[in-house]
Order: sequence, then structure tokens, then C-alpha cells
Amino acid sequence: MNKLKACSRLAANFTITKMTQGRFENQVAVVTGAADGIGRAIAERIAAEGGSVALWDLKEDLMEIRKKEFAEKGYPVMTKRVDISDENQVRDGFSEIANKFGKIDILINSAGIVGPTQTKITEYTTEAFDAIYKVNLRGSFLTCKYVIPYMEHNKYGRIVMIASIAGKEGNPNMIGYSATKAGVIGLVKGLGKEYADQGITVNGIAPAVIQSPMNADTGPEQLAYMASKIPMQRFGTVEETASLACWIASKEASFNTGFIFDLSGGRATY
Repeated sequence: MNKLKACSRLAANFTITKMTQGRFENQVAVVTGAADGIGRAIAERIAAEGGSVALWDLKEDLMEIRKKEFAEKGYPVMTKRVDISDENQVRDGFSEIANKFGKIDILINSAGIVGPTQTKITEYTTEAFDAIYKVNLRGSFLTCKYVIPYMEHNKYGRIVMIASIAGKEGNPNMIGYSATKAGVIGLVKGLGKEYADQGITVNGIAPAVIQSPMNADTGPEQLAYMASKIPMQRFGTVEETASLACWIASKEASFNTGFIFDLSGGRATY
């Protein structure tokens, strides 16, 4: 693991600096789970490339910090505490964004929880499973359901869902996470076909382990297992995730829908 940790530190210090200036000019993006980690990195890049961004998260203190950071850089931004498992909050949140910015072009659904790790299904509580389902799968369903009408109105939209390699291959001892992320993958595939001829693309990303606050509570044995599956022998970075997500969310990715893009350091090669 020493080599892995060293590579992870190098990766974490690597910043992707190449930007496509104005790529998201006159576009409005909603990013969930935007207070830190992957969501924050994606939101920052969209804003840096000309987009207006609405940041959703439950971490109100961090959201206030992000709002100040974005405003200081001159980025058009609004922040809102939204529980994406709550139908009313999701519906009303999108309405508020549309009223402020006039439209919604992009949804990046990065909000998610890992839930129990190093836990066999016989010891996995139903309450824990329900909790992870509400955020990871129900939240994905609700955000798509309520953003699409705004995209239909303009005959354009980009939806990017953050799934996981666990949803494709399954990680033992974290059944709730694996099952709900598999559900997100199914949602992407079905919804991508549903709106393929309406100017709205729906794609997902299946990362292996990404070095982010989301994995802070993942058991060390679980992390070691997942890391052992990565041929590059390092974790991915939020900057690498943002780079891929922003291309998928751009007008450049015009012939991709219903697809899951792997971001796995070689773990998934099919």
C-alpha cells in the first residue's frame, strides 16, 4: 500500500490546467453534492469555463464557503440546501433555479453516500439499505424526473450521473452501495434511450476509488481491496473526474447517450 499511497499523493497534487475557454458560456448547470469532492471539482470547472452554476448539498457551512469562493472569482452562482431524496425539495429547487437563470441546461448528479462497508448482507441493516437507496437511487430518479421538463422546453440538455465501478462489477461487503449504483447505471441506460431523439443526452461515469472526502469513512480493508483491483496502483482524482464529466456535459459530446464511461485506472476495460 505504500506505493499506492505515494501514487495517490502525486495524483492529488496533479491539477488539470487545460480549460476550454467559454465552453459553457450562456449555460446553466445544477450540481448536486457540490460542497466538496467530485461535485465541487465539476462545478468549479464548469464555472471557470463560462457557465452559471447552482450548487446543491446538505452541508450548509461548506456551501456558504463555496458561495463566497465562487463569487470572489466572479462566477455566477447560487447555493441551496437540498435533500435530493425529498421530492418537494427537488421540484422546488429546480423551479427556483429556472426563475433565477431563465433555464437549465446541465445536471450533474454527484450526491451520494457509501453506507456500511466491511459488512456482510446478513449484518447489513434494512434501515441502512433504505438510507443509501434514498440518496443514491431515489435521488437520481427525482433529479432526472424534475430537470427534464426544463430541458425539453429548450430541446437541449446534458445529464451526467456519477455511478461507480461497484455498480458494474459489485464490491463485496458493501451491498447497498453496489446495488444502488447498479440502479443508477440502469437509469442512465433507460433514460438515455428515452430522450435520445430530443436533444437531451443522459450519460454516467463509473469511477473506481477517487480520492475524496466521500471515502473518509470507508474501512481500510475495503479500500485496500478496491485499490488492489486498479492496475495503475493509485486512486483517481477529483480533477480527472471533472475533466471527463465536463466533456460529457458539453456540446462536444453530441453523439453519446445512455453510456457509462469508465474512470478506473484500468480496472474496467470492456
